[in-house]
Amino acid sequence: MGVKRYELNEAQWARIAPLLPGKVGDPGRSGVDNRLFVNGVLWVLRSGAFWQHLPERYGKWKSVHARFTRWAKASVWEKVFAELIKDRDNQYLMLDTTLVRVHQQAASGKDPMRRRAAELR
Repeated sequence: MGVKRYELNEAQWARIAPLLPGKVGDPGRSGVDNRLFVNGVLWVLRSGAFWQHLPERYGKWKSVHARFTRWAKASVWEKVFAELIKDRDNQYLMLDTTLVRVHQQAASGKDPMRRRAAELR
């Protein structure tokens, strides 16, 4: 079976697997399936779906989200993406403009600097 949409390919997985917690020899519990978990997180982030809509093949959404949060607090994701961005052909470098937040004043068209310039005229 081939790589599903939004999932890491073999080369990408080989690069990040050593960076992930839960390996044999690491303190604490070992990750049952880090690759399945990472692919589930990528599915949510890339699809834009809510965590509750995570397909069952990735596990229970609450467990996946809790683990995602723990890894975020431990800066695991920064290490993973720092490794992945070294590949310039990496599809995960895509920036989706739906994720770019606009400041409230920019969205409303109210520009305090423009108003100030008008007052000075």
